[in-house]
Amino acid sequence: MNAVHPLSSMNRPDALPFEPFQDAESAVDRLVEIYARNTAFLRAAFREVLKGTGNGRERARAYYPAIRIVVETYDPIDTRLSYGHVAEPGIYQTTITQPALFRDYLIEQVGQLLQNHRVAVEVGESDSPIPLHFAFPEGAYVEGEHLEALKRPLRDLFDVPDLAVTDDAIVNGSWRGKEGEPKPLAPFTAQRVDYSLHRLQHYTSTAPAHFQNFVLFTNYQFYVDEFCARARALMASGNEDYEMLVEPGNRITRRGESGPGDDGQAVRLPQMPAYHLVRGDHSGITLVNIGVGPSNAKTITDHIAVLRPHAWLMLGHCAGLRDSQRLGDYVLAHGYVREDHVLDDDLPTWVPVPALAEVQVALEQAVEEVAGLSGWDLKRIMRTGTVATIDNRNWELRDHVELVERFAQSRAIALDMESATIAANGFRFRVPYGTLLCVSDKPLHGELKLPGMASAFYRRQVNQHLEIGIRALERLRDMPPERLHSRKLRTFMETAFQ
Repeated sequence: MNAVHPLSSMNRPDALPFEPFQDAESAVDRLVEIYARNTAFLRAAFREVLKGTGNGRERARAYYPAIRIVVETYDPIDTRLSYGHVAEPGIYQTTITQPALFRDYLIEQVGQLLQNHRVAVEVGESDSPIPLHFAFPEGAYVEGEHLEALKRPLRDLFDVPDLAVTDDAIVNGSWRGKEGEPKPLAPFTAQRVDYSLHRLQHYTSTAPAHFQNFVLFTNYQFYVDEFCARARALMASGNEDYEMLVEPGNRITRRGESGPGDDGQAVRLPQMPAYHLVRGDHSGITLVNIGVGPSNAKTITDHIAVLRPHAWLMLGHCAGLRDSQRLGDYVLAHGYVREDHVLDDDLPTWVPVPALAEVQVALEQAVEEVAGLSGWDLKRIMRTGTVATIDNRNWELRDHVELVERFAQSRAIALDMESATIAANGFRFRVPYGTLLCVSDKPLHGELKLPGMASAFYRRQVNQHLEIGIRALERLRDMPPERLHSRKLRTFMETAFQ
């Protein structure tokens, strides 16, 4: 926790006690009210410091709102849903940030608690300070020279992000509470969520509010070009399924328009640009070009996870490892060899990452629908098997006898650099996941693409592959949430919030 500077007095808004609520919407309204008041207080105190109107020695502090529930009995509850209830009597609490952004999610989670435990939830202020950096709305900009003009370090006057309390201990199962401390109610603390919301803006150049609950990851720009072309055509046609397309820089093309208006600004493409085909209830589709490599795959899924999406899929290209495969064939992953190493400390490699039946069926049905094949004929273009993910793009340049032996032992049929990372982080964060890859070369069999061959191949395959991914997500969107959020992703001591 941030310490108070010994020379500073404390300036903070009036304390707000916890109040009971029996209605989910009223509880979330109170969270919104507390958060708005406390962040406005910090911004006002910061403006006073910049103007020099304060005494220069007073420290400003405000706290995150929190929600808690006290469960006193082991009364039987309906546990058919994999979330929405706690495992045993106790006090459960979580801090909340940006409750307006998470309004629908919070109403659903709190509603499940009220229905299952039949006791009030309580909303009030936590003892976790809001860092000044996280008190500004999206897009707010502070001139560096103003900060340089301060007579005292910023951390003497305000709370700043504290990495000691910004971690994944809850989702990793390593959280150990102190005596008398409430148990976690949600998988992430407010400061952990704030950290990721700011990173999302940085890495994707789009506001977190635009992210949808169904996410496609790809590792090629070809997919982005096709996605945007499709989305713009949908907008121009006045299609009723989606409201707008949002591109990097928050450039918006609305239904009935042929191109973006003046809402956003043109920007240089960020590290992992995101594109959002938006529906009003956030059930649209987000596409993120993560580039190449497991580090990017981990980074972006670490941050998107705090938005609690309903599913994410990897659509990318891979090396086919079997002689029977052809360029352009699909690989539906049902298992992973994790040679990516970026998650070894968070999710040991001995942990199995299972295939999720609902996602697998949706992907297979989408391939059947788009390709016009079914049953035995589907095997002409798609294999189901293990995907090996590695962190060395140029593995062919080494003595790869050992690697090839491991591929054979694992029965791997495809090799890439992102899929296992995305699936493993989906497992870790309880986000349903899946992988459908397209074979773009066969290095073990001497089939490497020349530049012209690659372009022709991509043009043929990207359109169909992307359509399959979109159709699969639309199928998943039509499923009830209780089917999609599989109990396979939950352990025996879980937070009540999904």
